Amino acid sequence: MARVPNIDRLLKEWPYQPDAVSVRMAKGMDGREVIQMRIEMGVLQLETTGRPDGERPGGESTILEFLSELVQIDGQLAMTPDQCAEVDREFVQFYHRRVCWLALREFANAVRDADHTLALMDFCQQHSPDEAWTVQHEQYRPFVLFHRIQAAALNDLEDDNPETAVEAINQGLDQLRDLFNEFEVDGEFEENELVVRLIELRESLREKFEVGKTLQEQLSDAIAHEEYEEAARIRDQIALRTPNTSGPNY
Repeated sequence: MARVPNIDRLLKEWPYQPDAVSVRMAKGMDGREVIQMRIEMGVLQLETTGRPDGERPGGESTILEFLSELVQIDGQLAMTPDQCAEVDREFVQFYHRRVCWLALREFANAVRDADHTLALMDFCQQHSPDEAWTVQHEQYRPFVLFHRIQAAALNDLEDDNPETAVEAINQGLDQLRDLFNEFEVDGEFEENELVVRLIELRESLREKFEVGKTLQEQLSDAIAHEEYEEAARIRDQIALRTPNTSGPNY
């Protein structure tokens, strides 16, 4: 019988803490960086790029890429039960890694993984086998958006851009409001726990870094008061600050 490696020492030296997210970077046997997350009765090990379990569905880096390739080839796709199960696995894996990136303060990576999950949700909306399966995933969209908004703002803060961080939260709140309106739960928006937490983060950043009204907020005020020359001036300032990007990289 082959000798099975014993992880008793690893678990003893790294005790589980139920009230904290315990995450660390480690080296794999080949020297590559991996993420380790301590969970009750064990350890999760995740790859830092591609799919967290290191698998390549259909030879692609993620199930999203593989299924997207099928759509390009066939022009349409009716997802099978096995494909749905693989999608569910990927949702869970990217959730764990997103939590790890946030704990490690690797906010740009957290944004990247949130974008992947949101893109996977969009794909599932278009190719879901039934409405119930769609709803099962869509219920988590506000939470994924919350993580993305939080990570984007904190990433801006790491780059010494507190005003941009405040604006990232404002833009994220607009996205959440649109989502609530889409599902006709707009009356619950102001009381939603995720919304409250984002507003608290925004106001704490304003206070700590003495951030007044952002340019976007000033623009909204100018338009509301029909001060169009001022609005044009502010738009010019915003344009000078806005980088030329080609969109998110999923």
